[in-house]
Amino acid sequence: MKVSAFAPASVGNLTCGFDLLGMALNEPGDLVSVDFNDYNEVKIVDIIGDGGKLSRNADKNTTTIPIKLMLKKLNLEKGIDVLLDKRMPLGSGMGSSAASAVAGAMAANELLGNPFTKQELIPFILEGEAFASGSVHGDNAIPCLLGGIVLILDYEPLRMVELPVPENLYYSLVHPNLKVLTKEAREILPKQFSMKTTIQQMGLLSGFVAGLYENNTDLISKSLKDLLAEPYRKNLITGFDKVYNSAISTGALNCGISGSGPSVYALSTSAQTAEKVAKTMLHTFNTLNIEGEMYYGKINTEGAKITFPS
Repeated sequence: MKVSAFAPASVGNLTCGFDLLGMALNEPGDLVSVDFNDYNEVKIVDIIGDGGKLSRNADKNTTTIPIKLMLKKLNLEKGIDVLLDKRMPLGSGMGSSAASAVAGAMAANELLGNPFTKQELIPFILEGEAFASGSVHGDNAIPCLLGGIVLILDYEPLRMVELPVPENLYYSLVHPNLKVLTKEAREILPKQFSMKTTIQQMGLLSGFVAGLYENNTDLISKSLKDLLAEPYRKNLITGFDKVYNSAISTGALNCGISGSGPSVYALSTSAQTAEKVAKTMLHTFNTLNIEGEMYYGKINTEGAKITFPS
């Protein structure tokens, strides 16, 4: 009984909410297919599209760690074969490891007869994501699973809010062919910030949340500023300032780094503007001899989904 699940890319931080805000995209994403086997073991039978970089050990892969934890919670000794189709680049700043964990958990849950709700899958998924990132954070994994825009309030215990998504809010995202290591992007940040900077960032995050509830795009635009990470991380992305300026001049509400980079995203108020912004950002990278891929569309409010059986 084969089951397949798709989990989409996501934008972590959303500029003003470092490690707290995340947003689901429509594409790209990962596809995971699962089926029962006869040897009572969770086994990765193949990984497609990773260039041989990911571990085939089920104890060391974000796709299968949640599955093993789910079986343990259910006291089941079931064997499951897992096929991971990586349809998004590694280290992209688009929640690649989160998508693998989410798709794996979704597919296995369906295969097992849906013993868990989507929300009940979150702890298993966060453990899988923690293996890849070194710490528990859900600003990619949770919106990838649930869709929309999510605000993480706390982790012990987990508290979060699914924020309203205005109908006229669209995204653009460009993934340039640059390499930014998450570890390096973390280490480049200051260990402490001044009280003034902290208070300003709190105000920006609050303004963004209020803007979503009020459907106030002007407030959303003015609140999408990052005083904590972007001033330091943008130096790891060749041409970031030029790409940022090109997005704003094309009509974007604002522009920022997706996760720890190198992907760059923007928000706009129409599908037409989102398309133009994506093309402009990619063209700007191209003028610097940097190739890449672009994506744009309406914010994904569905999240991960079962694709087979449909």
